[in-house]
Amino acid sequence: MRHSIGIRRAALATTAVTAVAAAVTGILPGTAMAASTTSSAPPPACRASALQVSAWQAAHPPVGTGTGAAVVQFTNTSGRTCVLKGHPTVAGAGNGSPSHNTPLTVTPTGRAATVTVRPHHKAWVKLTFVQVQGEGDGYCVSGKTPKAYPTMVIGLPHSGKHQVALNDGWWAECDNKVTATPVSSVKPS
Repeated sequence: MRHSIGIRRAALATTAVTAVAAAVTGILPGTAMAASTTSSAPPPACRASALQVSAWQAAHPPVGTGTGAAVVQFTNTSGRTCVLKGHPTVAGAGNGSPSHNTPLTVTPTGRAATVTVRPHHKAWVKLTFVQVQGEGDGYCVSGKTPKAYPTMVIGLPHSGKHQVALNDGWWAECDNKVTATPVSSVKPS
């Protein structure tokens, strides 16, 4: 009889300690093992091959006659959810060779956050260029010669570089400078 009373007291003490530990950690009794062994890994960065990239002139560009601003869209064409994060790199595409690309100085705006992109969903960045002024060949306020590129190379951290044409013209800019938003789940205008 004494032996069974000791076992019951030990069992009650163990139950009490478990209940206190559960209350402190916020884990309900009976779920402690499941909660401590279950964790979901975040989705991986989107591979370059998983992204289809397109671009068009923004609806609200700065005043001028060049590209001014463009929206770049990244569509996840893979069957898996992945993530994009950060500000893009931007370069005017060279004539047939990446060594001929002209890197633009990117001024990042806004704070970068991880954007989860499910299959067939999209994410965007907005690029705002130093605007070409005037008509015809145009001019740069700085006095430099305007540049026009049939395609730009847009890079994203951990997601590769993508050569993309505007769907409505050439990329035109002054001073090899661009302001860029971080990747966003909200489509800019």
